[in-house]
Amino acid sequence: MRSEGLSLSARFEVTKKYATAYAQARKKDKGRILDQVVEVTGWNRDHARQQLRARLTQPKGRATATVAVIDRRRTKPRKYSYDAIKVLQVVWATAGGSCGKYLAEAMTGWLDAMEAEGSLVAGRDRYSVAVRAELEAMSAATIDRYLAPARARDPIRGKTTTRPGSLLRNSISVRKAGDEVEAEPGFFEVDTVAHCGPTLVGEFARSVNYTDMHTGWVFTRAIRNNARVHILSVFDQFIEHVPFAVTGIDCDNGSEFINHDLIDWAGQRQVFFTRSRPYKKNDQATIESKNNHLVRRYGFYHRYDTPAELDLLNQLWPLVNDRLNFLTPTKKPVGYTTDRVGRRKRVYDTPSTPYQRLLTAGVLSRTQEADLAAYKATLKPAAIANRITEIQQELTRHAALKTRQLADQTRPQLPHPAGIRVRAS
Repeated sequence: MRSEGLSLSARFEVTKKYATAYAQARKKDKGRILDQVVEVTGWNRDHARQQLRARLTQPKGRATATVAVIDRRRTKPRKYSYDAIKVLQVVWATAGGSCGKYLAEAMTGWLDAMEAEGSLVAGRDRYSVAVRAELEAMSAATIDRYLAPARARDPIRGKTTTRPGSLLRNSISVRKAGDEVEAEPGFFEVDTVAHCGPTLVGEFARSVNYTDMHTGWVFTRAIRNNARVHILSVFDQFIEHVPFAVTGIDCDNGSEFINHDLIDWAGQRQVFFTRSRPYKKNDQATIESKNNHLVRRYGFYHRYDTPAELDLLNQLWPLVNDRLNFLTPTKKPVGYTTDRVGRRKRVYDTPSTPYQRLLTAGVLSRTQEADLAAYKATLKPAAIANRITEIQQELTRHAALKTRQLADQTRPQLPHPAGIRVRAS
């Protein structure tokens, strides 16, 4: 007997006949009965097993479809407690909204830091030793599933301000996507992100973003505009604050980078200078991704064009940099493999924080390692998260309304079709 042409009601009748024998059979016999039900109905084994159990709870008489559909999400007991889910949301918010893969890998570190800070105390706000054990046992997929309702997206989008600079461009080495990855820390990709809102008219702040290719170490600062004096100033701050030697800079083709002043700056400090190809964002894939989940994620898409907003941005970025560099793990591509059907597949290493990667690289002296470890011990994750939220709220209070007004002004007005009356405003 085959399942082709077998109606749903007939399949229910089949399982009704097998149900009693299945319940009374030994383990080996249950497997044979299950094989027969699968062959007859065409269901998979899990579904067939559920249907056999459902028939036993159904009243005597003709089997119906009213109890046939079983929602496993409701019948399956919850593995993690409500307290663990609520504390998970607190840890996720403190971690800056990390994805499940990163949060699962760094969960122990986040809990240790928050306990040391005093923001998580056993016996208070649902937190306990048992809750900690649950959080450390959660898989990445489970974390993402529990946190799905808490995630939100910003509908506003930004504009590109990169303008090709022809000066010196042909004399600068080109670095392409797919070139060999640097074997040690020190080579940074850099880009500017415009806080212009919906229009490029007028003057507005820009954030200059640096990312180390080997470790993922980030450095971000905001400047008033792309003038030479501001660009050189932020590059000087970058060299001063990065805790290891900078050996190379890779930029796009914007005129703020491709100029004599910055070339001279790099030459005086013996920093190797390269550029990407025009209109090839994959050449700077690392910094382009950081522009999104660092600058846009924390700084939003508002227009910032006042000294107060610039000051708030420069209060925000050091906090964000510390959280990403010392507390947030990332993963790096290490090669390629093939899946079971022969398709090419990217292989990544185990997620680690930029701080951990920097220590593993072995480029720091013992004094530098001790200084970084001492600084890391002073970080308070919950306090950092609260301060970031306060600054973001202040930025939104300053800029959200004018950004919406500019969006309304720049939106094209479509002509009304003939014959339709429009009420005068």
